[in-house]
Amino acid sequence: MSGYVPGEQPGDPGIIKLNTNENPYPPSPRVVEALRGDRLRFYPDPVCRELRGAIAKLHGASLDQVFAGNGSDEVLALCTRAFVEDDGCIGYFDPSYSLYPVLAEIRAVPGKPVALGPQFDWRRPPRDFAPLFFLTCPNAPTGIRYPKAEIEAFCCGYEGVVVIDEAYVDFAEENCMDLALRLENVIVARTLSKSYALAGLRVGYAVGSAKLIAAMYKVKDSYNLDMLAQRLALAAVNDQAYMRESAGRIKATRARLRTALLGLGYTMTDSETNFLWVKPPAGTAAAALFDGLRRRKILVRYFPGERTGDYLRITVGTDAEADALVAALQQMAEKGGV
Repeated sequence: MSGYVPGEQPGDPGIIKLNTNENPYPPSPRVVEALRGDRLRFYPDPVCRELRGAIAKLHGASLDQVFAGNGSDEVLALCTRAFVEDDGCIGYFDPSYSLYPVLAEIRAVPGKPVALGPQFDWRRPPRDFAPLFFLTCPNAPTGIRYPKAEIEAFCCGYEGVVVIDEAYVDFAEENCMDLALRLENVIVARTLSKSYALAGLRVGYAVGSAKLIAAMYKVKDSYNLDMLAQRLALAAVNDQAYMRESAGRIKATRARLRTALLGLGYTMTDSETNFLWVKPPAGTAAAALFDGLRRRKILVRYFPGERTGDYLRITVGTDAEADALVAALQQMAEKGGV
């Protein structure tokens, strides 16, 4: 099998890193305060009751409707164990999060992609397509949020479990959390890596019916979330005002960067994430542009492939990082190459 290929993590501090959708701002000051105290000789709470309680309160759920995990990637992996039999399969959109087909390979079941429309738009899968379907909204790497009415209609008629992966939802105008609270076959997965600026901590969670959440707890590792992760994640979740302010700054820079790129002749989808899915002007290959930016110490993400090879995914950094990116693109355009 081919394993998941994560974005590059360079050691050079002079590189502008716009390739892995990290938050350019620090986490809540409450996270630093929460580091005080030493109880590391004890095992952590194996079911993360305090953190799950805060998440449940945030979303109007009960404790038994919340699962806390080692990043949302663990949540996704556990879903493949809990809801897919050995003769089953796993569905997902194409293009979407590149981990999904890898999870299917690890689970040793077929992955079944559903091709999105010509503009990466919504296509409803058949109601009996797969026992487990991963639906990323807003989608990665395209940044598009699908119509909620379409998602709800799909979930209501679907015969399997639908996992709505909302990794980027705090940068969007709408979410599907109420579907997880109302529908017996829906789980919403979220992460603290993006809007909470805790990518290095590895904390994610899922909200869904108590029956689905209980199944996930049956197949998790004994202590899947360490004590520090639980403590710091709790501090971050309890500071919603800081998270919203941080997400708002990123959305403002996203709009500013979008306008600048359009002015340079680039086209892109309507992103509701912390990145832009960008197509260079005619005559400029995305792969060559990726290499040209890299030579100028600016990292973005390039996904080779028939549907993705004409685009770059650019993380929204600070205003200064956005300015540096635009200046580099202008310089390359003036030189007539990359």
